[in-house]
Amino acid sequence: MPHLGLLGESPSRPRAAAAARAVTSPAAAAAMAQENAAFSPGPEEPPRRRGRQRYVEKDGRCNVQQGNVRETYRYLTDLFTTLVDLQWRLSLLFFVLAYALTWLFFGAIWWLIAYGRGDLEHLEDTAWTPCVNNLNGFVAAFLFSIETETTIGYGHRVITDQCPEGIVLLLLQAILGSMVNAFMVGCMFVKISQPNKRAATLVFSSHAVVSLRDGRLCLMFRVGDLRSSHIVEASIRAKLIRSRQTLEGEFIPLHQTDLSVGFDTGDDRLFLVSPLVISHEIDAASPFWEASRRALERDDFEIVVILEGMVEATGMTCQARSSYLVDEVLWGHRFTSVLTLEDGFYEVDYASFHQTFEVPTPSCSARELAEAAARLDAHLYWSIPSRLDEKVEEEGAGEGAGEGAGADKEQNGCLPPPESESKV
Repeated sequence: MPHLGLLGESPSRPRAAAAARAVTSPAAAAAMAQENAAFSPGPEEPPRRRGRQRYVEKDGRCNVQQGNVRETYRYLTDLFTTLVDLQWRLSLLFFVLAYALTWLFFGAIWWLIAYGRGDLEHLEDTAWTPCVNNLNGFVAAFLFSIETETTIGYGHRVITDQCPEGIVLLLLQAILGSMVNAFMVGCMFVKISQPNKRAATLVFSSHAVVSLRDGRLCLMFRVGDLRSSHIVEASIRAKLIRSRQTLEGEFIPLHQTDLSVGFDTGDDRLFLVSPLVISHEIDAASPFWEASRRALERDDFEIVVILEGMVEATGMTCQARSSYLVDEVLWGHRFTSVLTLEDGFYEVDYASFHQTFEVPTPSCSARELAEAAARLDAHLYWSIPSRLDEKVEEEGAGEGAGEGAGADKEQNGCLPPPESESKV
């Protein structure tokens, strides 16, 4: 029992770290080659390269196009969002057409009123009271429509009180013009202030890395914010995009699986003042639990990372996205530090933001590394009592040699053998 007490004092993480050091040591790897072939993988084969189509581009654009959409009327039910989502050249074209068509429409109505009342036939008659003074043609009617809707009011063309239909039209154009102004100016304001441009200053590392952290294999990538105005309530998510086939034979293309980046512990909520390294610990719940270096290089997947938060200046929600293909995941690398302490402040060197360097990392999977840690625990469990027994035996042998050849020996505090009991 005292031996068990000694073993209980050793935590699990130091054992895992010791197992990782044992795996990375060439001598230990050679000794354990017969037990686990993963620690002596032999000659490395070049990974098989494939031209995989990205699901999400590096700049965050989703590489998906909607085709054969027959219910196009649904876009008109949300006309405001449709106009905001349009490209800039189409938005500007719609903006100009909205004003030009309303001016032409009401200008034509003003000309029809003048034509119907006979105002165009009494232009030189000073005794005639027209609907609109100084309206002598379609161009004058168009200019009056612009002055009415934009409330310019130059004073040359004015409506008279002898034209009730003109008064009603004036009210309608003033109300409709205000609605057009509110709608189009709102669209332009929302389009200009869209937070997706803020995402351009949120950067992701060009590669993801796999290396050891506290004796555990971890998948890591780095994020940073180039602006001095921060992202409020920033949070990070990661998705594994990989096709799979169910037990029933159903093929699911682009199946999405969550990669834990600290949701349970709150590590996914970031204080993004300086660049941070986001870590996904490869444990039993990770889809990479049984993936070794060679298996990872032969796999076909895409890791999509999503950073969300509110823009401090506007309070609008911002989302930045990026992705990593198999070729962009570096096994056995670690990110170069970019933060240095200067005189009274910290300085971030973004020239080293994407740089990595190689570190000793086992080529086995996280599962095999955990099994190695378990074997190391078992080795410690049995080796410590055996060494204590050997020490006790050596001490007993020394005492027996001093007392005489007939003295009984005690082995590690145990009772004497049956033969000695019968002699007594």
